[in-house]
Amino acid sequence: MSADVIVQQDGRLLRVSFNRPEDNAVSDGMALILSKALDQAHLESDAVLINSIGPDFCTGRKRNADAAPPSPEAYERRSEYDSIFGCYKAIRDCKVPVIVAVEGRVMGFGAAITALADVSFASENATFNIPEIEHQVMPTMVMSALYDRINRNAVLYMAYSADFINAQEAQLLGFTSKTLPAASFKDGVESFLKTLLSRPRPAILGLKEYTHHAARMDEAGAIDYARSLHSIVNTSVAMKKKAH
Repeated sequence: MSADVIVQQDGRLLRVSFNRPEDNAVSDGMALILSKALDQAHLESDAVLINSIGPDFCTGRKRNADAAPPSPEAYERRSEYDSIFGCYKAIRDCKVPVIVAVEGRVMGFGAAITALADVSFASENATFNIPEIEHQVMPTMVMSALYDRINRNAVLYMAYSADFINAQEAQLLGFTSKTLPAASFKDGVESFLKTLLSRPRPAILGLKEYTHHAARMDEAGAIDYARSLHSIVNTSVAMKKKAH
């Protein structure tokens, strides 16, 4: 296990922390570790928390230190980005809810996974941007995560300008669910996690399943899917137990 990503089972919660405190730039190898953790999370967990150790959540993507120079052939080069695209897909497909908690700078890849998560919290000191164009890179990887999450006008402004926005603006645009005071940020996140994990597992998984699939259905399909899940989940034994 790479020391750059800490994966820890905490009861029914899987905690995943980026651990490059100097910048928390996420390498392709780190993204692969995150993807694997997300793919298997439902086997032992009811939720996943992604956060970071250090002042910044994530300052973007970073090539592996031992990576060979990029191929000059475009077709061969495509596969070099699979770890990032695969990580975005792993968040969408994860069978349990993915919670992201961000502080400091939230850039590029960091902004993408914050928006992709099922619930995201930002400290009031967090700032968000999409910096790729400043490095002569078109930010299509990030855009592939945001196209159905963030308002088109807003995300294009961020991509073209590379300007930072504050946590309140990020919440309004849909990057996050809630902005919390810096002094009580960790306590606020933990309080939500305690509440979430107190819910019946069939409801936790069923809500994630429905929101993941229904958005791509037509009206009739989404209603029929809701009807089926409603019957399946609400007749389960776990849903009949009284909350403690």
